[in-house]
Amino acid sequence: RGLGDVYKRQVITVVGKDTVGILAKVSTVCSEYDANIVEVSQSVLQDMFAMIMLVELGKKNFGELSSTLEKLGDENNLKIHSMHEDIFNSMHKI
Repeated sequence: RGLGDVYKRQVITVVGKDTVGILAKVSTVCSEYDANIVEVSQSVLQDMFAMIMLVELGKKNFGELSSTLEKLGDENNLKIHSMHEDIFNSMHKI
């Protein structure tokens, strides 16, 4: 990334029935929007999949990435939610 790029960090959560390729599908969408995956944590509890990703988004539209991820979730019976890191942090302050 160039020195003049403005980064927006976004928290993406994914929850649903575990199936092959969930991480790959979400990562592919992130790649299409030039979103760099900074950190990822995933767990499988019996047949349930849960993942949290932190991504850095350059100049691309935050809203477009969120909409595309939500559509991906709808198409794959997953709940995919994304929000700006500042909103996430504000929600979880003590």
